[in-house]
Amino acid sequence: MTDAARDVAAREDDERVGLAATNAQRGFWLLIAIGVLVFVLLASIAIGSKDIPLPTVIDALFNYNDSDDHAIIMALRVPRTVLGLGVGIALGLSGALIQALTRNPLADPGILGVNAGASFFVTLAVGLFGFTSISSYIWFAFLGAILATVLVYAIGSVGRGAATPIRLTLAGVAISAVLSGVQSGLELLNPATFDAMRFWRAGSLTAPGYDNIVVAAPFLAIGLVLAIVATRPLNAIALGDDLAASLGANITRTRVTVVISVTLLAGAATAAAGPIVFIGLMIPHIARWLIGADQRWIAALTIVLSPVLLLSADIIGRVVMRPGELQVGIVTAFVGAPVLILLARRRKVSGL
Repeated sequence: MTDAARDVAAREDDERVGLAATNAQRGFWLLIAIGVLVFVLLASIAIGSKDIPLPTVIDALFNYNDSDDHAIIMALRVPRTVLGLGVGIALGLSGALIQALTRNPLADPGILGVNAGASFFVTLAVGLFGFTSISSYIWFAFLGAILATVLVYAIGSVGRGAATPIRLTLAGVAISAVLSGVQSGLELLNPATFDAMRFWRAGSLTAPGYDNIVVAAPFLAIGLVLAIVATRPLNAIALGDDLAASLGANITRTRVTVVISVTLLAGAATAAAGPIVFIGLMIPHIARWLIGADQRWIAALTIVLSPVLLLSADIIGRVVMRPGELQVGIVTAFVGAPVLILLARRRKVSGL
């Protein structure tokens, strides 16, 4: 990249420069985020309908015995936390990729209908074909995610001009509303079949054991690798297609890579935990505010901070309704809706 291109990339406003001006400062923020993540992981294992002391948690992880507390930790809390870790990374990273590719600060797999498409096709798989295990309906989640992505972009591109952030957002919200309504109707026609999935429908990390994360993990890993590969050319694409092409970025290949990555990440996360929204909207903005517009650093910080937000929301859901709990998808919606309103009212909402 030439010096002139670097100057364009480092625009003199806070949103693109961030609080960290050097790689050393960015690394410092990343280390802090990793420390916060470790704390939240331990808190997720310790806090629930029954609080377990932290020394007991650590003892169970490294010196397991057959006590009740250790059994709760290893059979319930650890699988739930691992699922939250994987789903959080997937949702946050897919949001960062969509925002960078479309230069749309309102982009998120939930807002743009990707999660709704995946959820709707899972409902079809359960209702029409009787598939009730993630290993059978995860493929429907991928199909729904990609079809929803294409449909939203096609609707947002209708009329004069390119697909603007606002038009894509409105198209995504409309598609999500339609699919959600049809999905609810299908569930009412056969409530017995869908009764076992009512928590999944709200967005939940309560799936027993490791089955969901084991099935989703290979797809999450492939999506993560593709996302990392796409981060460097996304820096050039953020400058505009013409300048990106002049800098040697393969725009078509990058777009295809991002779409495949988002489909795998969002589809697998939705299949494993249900339609959870706003994680991919909030975390990339926080990362961009802290470390600037370099997509490589945004991806790194997003990978760490996204499970922090998701697991924190899950902990809040366990605490506020003891001995019951509030599903994590409901908590993230309460937090994310005001953030979306604030972002939509900003004057610089037209692009990143």
